[in-house]
Amino acid sequence: MSDFTSNFWSIFVSSISIFGIVYCAFLLWFSAKVKVSAHEEDGTTGHVWDEDLREMNNPLPRWWLWLFIITMVFAVVYFIAYPGLGGYAGKLAWTSQGQYEAEVAKANQELEPLYAAFNAQTPEQLSQDPKAMAVGERLFMNNCAQCHGSDARGSKGFPNLTDSDWLHGGTTDKIKETLTKGRIGQMPPMAAAVGTPDDIRNVSHYVLSLSGSPHDSVRAALGKSKFGACAACHGPDGKGMQAMGSANLTDKIWLHGWGEEAITAMINNGKVNQMPAQEGRLTESQIHVLTAYVWGFSNKPAVAK
Repeated sequence: MSDFTSNFWSIFVSSISIFGIVYCAFLLWFSAKVKVSAHEEDGTTGHVWDEDLREMNNPLPRWWLWLFIITMVFAVVYFIAYPGLGGYAGKLAWTSQGQYEAEVAKANQELEPLYAAFNAQTPEQLSQDPKAMAVGERLFMNNCAQCHGSDARGSKGFPNLTDSDWLHGGTTDKIKETLTKGRIGQMPPMAAAVGTPDDIRNVSHYVLSLSGSPHDSVRAALGKSKFGACAACHGPDGKGMQAMGSANLTDKIWLHGWGEEAITAMINNGKVNQMPAQEGRLTESQIHVLTAYVWGFSNKPAVAK
């Protein structure tokens, strides 16, 4: 309930929960006190349906009555122990997040001996260890495949990890840094710095020319001088700078789409991409193994015999 700025909903939920228990108790008490008089000698109330279905006036079976009572007692105990009354945390202070973290901590402790052997090896060595790579594959599928794909080839907006194109560098140290801290890639809108809409089209064609992609050579020539606004990040030759994480524009790898329209949209609107940090979600040992697994995609080390 902490997402709400008022305690109204906390009181509302608590009131309904308490009212439900009190009302059930009242119904049981009321039904025990009030008796419906039998109008017939056979003990029925006189109500008849479908010609021969008669309503009897028998009390609830004792076992059924006790089930109602036990249910109400259980509800009271539950609301005292657990967070069932709005913002009340419960005497046990239980949370789903706390239970999840406890289960993860227990699993990590059980796996510690396995990872201890992996920690003694470098990522390059681990990439040749079938046992470590089997663990790395599971880590990748559970934490990375949702964005990069099960084959690690990515898709539009999500980098391909199987090639040698790395915005921030493809060494094991850089991969581990990326996994641990995450990355925020930001291309600011550059339309104002480039110039008119026609200038932006010209720059788009110049960018296409850098990689030998189909382009209008006249527009590309006109856009070369305007590319200076982009060179601060991508470099005067357009090869990018790993220190800044800026893309290499001279290859034919297009993370956010190819062609004049896509490049023009990028210049006009900019782009923000985020790789979430795995620190806190994965242990240091797990990141170490995952680093080796990801590094192996683009390095394809020989399997040790």
